[in-house]
Amino acid sequence: MEFLIASAIGVLTAAGLYLVLRLRTFPVILGMSLLTYAVNIFLFASGRVVVGAPPVLRDDITSYTDPLPQALVLTAIVISFGMTAVVVMIGLGAFLGSDDDHVDDQPATPDDQNGGAA
Repeated sequence: MEFLIASAIGVLTAAGLYLVLRLRTFPVILGMSLLTYAVNIFLFASGRVVVGAPPVLRDDITSYTDPLPQALVLTAIVISFGMTAVVVMIGLGAFLGSDDDHVDDQPATPDDQNGGAA
């Protein structure tokens, strides 16, 4: 079970980093979403993944899962959904304003288009 969770975290992190390093807006947004999913799974797994165990400790129960990481993940899901919506709207506004979602450090100048010859 631990190998499956660790593999899922690794695959989500690798795919998220790959997408974040793209030069387009929407793959970057998807990459950030994948990275938040990887962090959420990591936080959830830190609370002892036990199948069929209750999340609270009572007097007659000896094995339990920690409820704090579950609460943190629930909060992180809500926050990441809101931030993803904000970033999508910013990216959509940038796309509609320039008719391209390519991320450049500097805008192209006329000199750049004809090889620097004036």
